[in-house]
Order: sequence, then C-alpha cells, then structure tokens
Amino acid sequence: MSNYPDFVSVDPEIRFGKPCIRGTRITLNELLDWINAGMSDEEILDDHRSLTREQIQAARRYSLR
Repeated sequence: MSNYPDFVSVDPEIRFGKPCIRGTRITLNELLDWINAGMSDEEILDDHRSLTREQIQAARRYSLR
C-alpha cells in the first residue's frame, strides 16, 4: 500500500492550505470527522464517489503521524 503523501496535498490556494485528499477539495479533517462520526468506508464512498478506499486509509494513516 502506498504512503499517505501519495494521497495528501497541501496547496495554499486550495481550502486555505489545509491538507486535502490529492485532486479533491475534501480536507483530511472533513474525512476524519466523517469517520469519527461513525460513517463506514462504504457510506463515505457512496456519498463521495470521487474518493477511493485507499484515500480513506491514507487519511487514517496521516492522522496517526
């Protein structure tokens, strides 16, 4: 499995420089809030079809660093 840097980007022009899932405007904080609220990976993927399971796992790894 790839490292989280492959899936995370920080760009001062996007979402005020907050870490985002690469290629989206979804911040890691938003994604982690959904997880902490009890959403399953499947629910997140259904609601946000541009995301992948690998990106969700990368967000989890990023939060542990």
